[in-house]
Amino acid sequence: MGSSRGWAASAIARVERDVVVTPLREVPLPPEWGIGLSLKDESAQPSGSVKHRLLRAAFVQALAAGQITEGGTVVMASAGPAAVAGAYFARMLGLDFVVVVPRSTRPEKVAAIEAAGGRCHPYHPPAAIYQEARRLAADTGGFHLDHFAAAHAIDWRGVTSTDGVRGGKVTGGGHAGDGSAGYGDGVFRGGDVRGGAVEGGAGGGHIAGEIFEQLGRSPEWIVAGAGTGATSATIGRFLRYHGYETRLAVADPENSAYFPGWASGVSDYATGMPSRIEGIGRPRMEPGFLPSAIDLVVPVPDAAAVGALAHLRALTGIAAGGSTGTCLWAAWRLIDRMRAEGRRGDVVVVMGDAGAAPVLDGDAYAAAIGRFLETGSLDVPQ
Repeated sequence: MGSSRGWAASAIARVERDVVVTPLREVPLPPEWGIGLSLKDESAQPSGSVKHRLLRAAFVQALAAGQITEGGTVVMASAGPAAVAGAYFARMLGLDFVVVVPRSTRPEKVAAIEAAGGRCHPYHPPAAIYQEARRLAADTGGFHLDHFAAAHAIDWRGVTSTDGVRGGKVTGGGHAGDGSAGYGDGVFRGGDVRGGAVEGGAGGGHIAGEIFEQLGRSPEWIVAGAGTGATSATIGRFLRYHGYETRLAVADPENSAYFPGWASGVSDYATGMPSRIEGIGRPRMEPGFLPSAIDLVVPVPDAAAVGALAHLRALTGIAAGGSTGTCLWAAWRLIDRMRAEGRRGDVVVVMGDAGAAPVLDGDAYAAAIGRFLETGSLDVPQ
C-alpha cells in the first residue's frame, strides 16, 4: 500500500510540474481602432496542443483515485491531439498507452501518436472505438481514460496576480492601441521566454489565468473552440468565479451540435455528422460542454476557417490548425461588432494547435479579412 501510494504521489508531482505558460502572439490591427487581437499559442505545449492541459488534469485525477497504477496500461479512444497528449504523459510515467483509432485514420496521425509513445489499435466502425477502448481496458486490466468524461477535471478557479483587473476596469496598464500598458510592445509576460513558451510565472497551468497575466488587463472577449468542452467550461467558470466582465465566445464548425444545442437549449441535441475541423465540433452535445458558462456561440463555415488561416499566414507567418481558423473567423466577426458599437479592448483567440485544416476554397473569406483591415468594414461572403 505504502509503495503504491508513494509511486502515485511521485507521479502526480511529475505531471503537475509539467507546466509552461504558452505565449501570446500579436496579430497586427490598425492602431486607430483601439482593438488588440492576440493568439494564445497552445501549439507551444510539450505535446503540441491545448489538449495537453486536459490530459494533464485527467492523469492527475486518475492517479489520485488509484485508477492508474505503476507499470499499468492506459487505454484511450481518439485519433487527434488528445491521443498525442495522453501518450506524452503515459511515457513520462513509464506506462503502456494503447490508443483505439478508426481504421481510416491517416498515417501521419498514427505516426504522431506513436512518436509520442503510444500504440495504435485500429478499429472499425469509427463510432465503435469508444466501446472497443472499454473492452480492451477490461481485458488487459488497464484503465480506460475517457477524456470526454474527464472534461471537468481541470481546475477552473486558477490564481492571478492582476488584482487591479476586475469588472473590465484596469488599474495600471491601459487600453489596446493607446500606446500604454504592454499591448504591441512585443513582450511575453509571466516569466522567461524559453523555446517559445514561458516557464513559471503567475497563472501557470490555467489558460485564462495566463491570458490575464500576460495582457495585464481584462480582454473584451476570449474565443475558444469546443471539442470535449473542457477549455470553454474552464474559461467560463474562471471568468465568473473571479468577477471578470470578459465575455466568452465559442466558435463552432459545420456539422457540430454545439451551436444549435446552445441556441435551442436542447441539452441532448445531435447532428449525427462528424466535424471536418480537427479537435473541435462534435456530432452531439458532450457532457463537458457547459452552455451556461458561454456568452455566445458563433457558427463558422469551414471555408471561413480555411480563409482565416490563409490570411493569418500571409499577414504574420504564423501557421495554425483548423480549430484556430474557426476561432479566428469568429474573432473577426466580434471585432467588426466592437467597431460598430464603438468599443475598444482586446480579443484573445485560443490557438489550439498547429495541425492540419481541411482542403477547401477559403479565398473569398481571406479577401474579406484583407478588405476589412483596409476599409474597417467586414463584408461576409455569401
